[in-house]
Amino acid sequence: MNTIRLLIMSSLLWLTSCSTDVSEYQDTTPVFTLETFFDGKIRGYGLVTGFNDEITRRFVVDIDASWQGDSGVLDEYFVYNDGEKQFRQWRLKKLDANNYQGEADDILGTATGQQHGAVLIWQYDMILTVDGEDYEVSFDDTMVLIDENHMINTAKIFKFGLNVANVTLFFEKLE
Repeated sequence: MNTIRLLIMSSLLWLTSCSTDVSEYQDTTPVFTLETFFDGKIRGYGLVTGFNDEITRRFVVDIDASWQGDSGVLDEYFVYNDGEKQFRQWRLKKLDANNYQGEADDILGTATGQQHGAVLIWQYDMILTVDGEDYEVSFDDTMVLIDENHMINTAKIFKFGLNVANVTLFFEKLE
């Protein structure tokens, strides 16, 4: 019985750690590009859930975004339900028609993104501070453009290959 349980758990771990093949969304519309949606003022509303789907935090994020050619800057201003405030600046680069990369001070290495159709997959490792402790985690974001002014982002947070938390964000362009 333990062998069967181990095989099932191993299979589930493998399935949950596989990222989506974004090319399957190539024919979906509207077409989502970072430089089009994240340009100007954007507001996001989000929540963080633990591995058991319990809501652990809620937040609002205001973003000031601009692009010069293939380079973009996103200034993110977070306000959490417990009063904590956080700032992150993403420095983005469009590599070609479907690929992006980005850096921020709390991101380890370089974030990578691949876009096809209405979907962009954004993956990165970061230092996440929780209750005063720093943790190295991996994010696997799936951004889906609903229309020219609305986007939904779901993110899975992994530690040691296990999905330990999730983030759900609804974005709206303000200008």
